[in-house]
Amino acid sequence: MKILNLELKERSYPIYIGQDLLVNKELFSKHIVSNKICIVTNETVANLYLKLILGTLSSYEVIVVTLKDGERYKNENSLNQIYESLLKNRADRDTTILAFGGGVVGDIAGYAAATYMRGIPFIQVPTSLLSQVDSSVGGKTGINHSLGKNMIGAFYQPKGVIIDLNVLKTLPKKELCAGLAEVIKYGLIWDINFFEWLEQNINSLLEMETIALSKAIYRSCEIKAEVVSQDEKEKSLRAILNLGHTFAHAIETNMGFGNWLHGEAVAAGIIMAAKMSKAENYLNNEDFLRIQQILTSANLPVTPPKLSIQKWLDVMRLDKKNKNDEIILVLMEKIGKAIISIDYCQQNLENVLSEVY
Repeated sequence: MKILNLELKERSYPIYIGQDLLVNKELFSKHIVSNKICIVTNETVANLYLKLILGTLSSYEVIVVTLKDGERYKNENSLNQIYESLLKNRADRDTTILAFGGGVVGDIAGYAAATYMRGIPFIQVPTSLLSQVDSSVGGKTGINHSLGKNMIGAFYQPKGVIIDLNVLKTLPKKELCAGLAEVIKYGLIWDINFFEWLEQNINSLLEMETIALSKAIYRSCEIKAEVVSQDEKEKSLRAILNLGHTFAHAIETNMGFGNWLHGEAVAAGIIMAAKMSKAENYLNNEDFLRIQQILTSANLPVTPPKLSIQKWLDVMRLDKKNKNDEIILVLMEKIGKAIISIDYCQQNLENVLSEVY
């Protein structure tokens, strides 16, 4: 087992990465405050692993909330389902929520923890590659609104993140590829050596080789922890973690939540950000082709859906990074270095958007 620490002073917490962690009773007990816990999961994960984790946590009084599976259920109805279970079972401020699922479960359960009784402890136990390398780390929690993704939420850090590599064995290939989009993102924004390693090992990752997966997950979490420790609430630097996401959220919102997996939308969004970076004379054509190639090798889409410029802009203007009604973009100066840009050519942006219309 490897352990990373996300340093946020009194809100610091460990990230555990290894095999057979779901059956490690001592690991869970380090971060559970009282005898009562609430496991929030979804139907898919419950069918596969709920019995296993209930065995590990058999000494506790356990509330189980099983949500429907999918991005379309990341809404107020699912959130209220958690609140109702907590209230009916008299959960108090020492009850620990255990978010046991992918990014949707982690975001909803984390937001429930942030807001129930104004804040109760929670633990992230992510079960998809995307949630293991991204959404479970950093304390972003929330739900979607019909007009925009992740528009309702809070920054709220978990007590710990427990990443069991074994659960990836049952992850559908499409979901694995979607998670690789976020892994590739870390190389693009922060570490060219990691990007080059990904270029060389993409097939090993697709074949789910344990050593390669462990390294990719560890380095991804390490980069995110470094960025978040410097800028917890996305005042500046943390925005680079959103490379491709401004475009991706417009895809997800316009196409209907769940019709594109988040990682698929991020891959298409990264290509759009790369095109914009090239138009702004940051990224050279050779690097653009390398980005396109690695995403293609990871079986990810590199062609966004056809949307009108107005539909793109309507959602992009709701992006949480924006200030004074101006769209802020995350671009690439080169592979391994992202920049936050507001001083870009509007015509270049419209050209990038119109190319896919």
